[in-house]
Amino acid sequence: MLPIKVGFMARAFLFVLDSFGIGCAPDAARYRDEGADTYGHIREACVAGHGDQAGLRNGPLLLPNLDALGLAHASALSHNTPLPPADTLGFFGAATETSSGKDTPSGHWEIASFPVAFDWGYFPATVPSFPPALTEAIIAEANLPGILGNCHADGTGVIDRFGEEHVRTGKPILYTSVDSVLQIAAHEEHFGLDRLYKLCAIVRRLVDPLNIGRVIARPFVGETVDTFVRTPNRRDFATPPPQATLLDRLTERGSRVIGIGKIGDIFAHRGVSETRKGAGNMAMFDKALGAMDDAEDGDLVFANFVDFDTNFGHRRDVPGYAAALEAFDARLPEALDRLRPGDMLILTADHGCDPTYRGTDHTRERVPILGIGPDFKPGSVGVRPTYADIGETVAEHLGLTPGPAGTSFLQQIAAHA
Repeated sequence: MLPIKVGFMARAFLFVLDSFGIGCAPDAARYRDEGADTYGHIREACVAGHGDQAGLRNGPLLLPNLDALGLAHASALSHNTPLPPADTLGFFGAATETSSGKDTPSGHWEIASFPVAFDWGYFPATVPSFPPALTEAIIAEANLPGILGNCHADGTGVIDRFGEEHVRTGKPILYTSVDSVLQIAAHEEHFGLDRLYKLCAIVRRLVDPLNIGRVIARPFVGETVDTFVRTPNRRDFATPPPQATLLDRLTERGSRVIGIGKIGDIFAHRGVSETRKGAGNMAMFDKALGAMDDAEDGDLVFANFVDFDTNFGHRRDVPGYAAALEAFDARLPEALDRLRPGDMLILTADHGCDPTYRGTDHTRERVPILGIGPDFKPGSVGVRPTYADIGETVAEHLGLTPGPAGTSFLQQIAAHA
């Protein structure tokens, strides 16, 4: 274990707004995502009145705190358009994903200084989607009466379609998407939450030879299609990164990495000292604030705010996404008030999920870099060629030697450089 430097006075807070892309990925065509722009299209929809919903929100998208940090500036950089005239309180930029895929592990691993150079395994958009040998092995090893689904589907629609049959027969619902994932929906009471987790662990092992990124437990409750609702007890069974990430480098050094939300799951709980979870973005924000209070010199608080993606992006819910952004923005001052000399806060995303786009899948996009700290000056860090530049900036700030991927922009933002 390497000792932390004497006089070390740096902490880092990395907040991921899951799926909050800003468009213009140079390889969007490869993923059939030309023109996708999560932030830009939500903003345009709200101006046009398509973000209105009675009792939820109405009018233009209002994000004063994110805008003060440079959100509109980051979007302009991504689109190669003139920057807004207003000054920013923080440093800003746009980051380009180089990893294969447009899913959660690829984005988070690259943020943590490990771009994914290999291709994930995927299941075809056929019915059935899973190879017969895999289905047979799952049924046999988990002692199941069979499975339902076996198709590409969105998480709520597949429960509506198969939930009642699942409760009646005891057969779990297995489904996938364009991501490298196998998801399993099961009733928390009729099937059992622990049994669902054990089933996912079995499936995780069986799909390893297929290079599937995640197996996800999707528990739900309710008795009929009209009352089914997913619970917060989701759990991701991810394959571990094949190389060391920023998280590994920090914990090896003796620093703590406090993961908020599904961060621990994404990294297969490697390099994560402690996991804190909550039900929904606002509960997650509470956990993040508590971790900021608890963090010591050399520590990283790494938070994922999943509602943007799961509840609104995939469901193509523009008003819901807009309202969630405004609620997050309203709480940002609570995080900013906790920053002390030596602190760095960066807000970013892992991919896009444009709620105005066709289908229900993630979209390949650049992501914003919005940062602030008492020792940093505002201004542009430009369009970064990889998300790994974020991780390497955090690494240098926390006193680590450079890793094999990414380039730190710390010297660009240092107030006394």
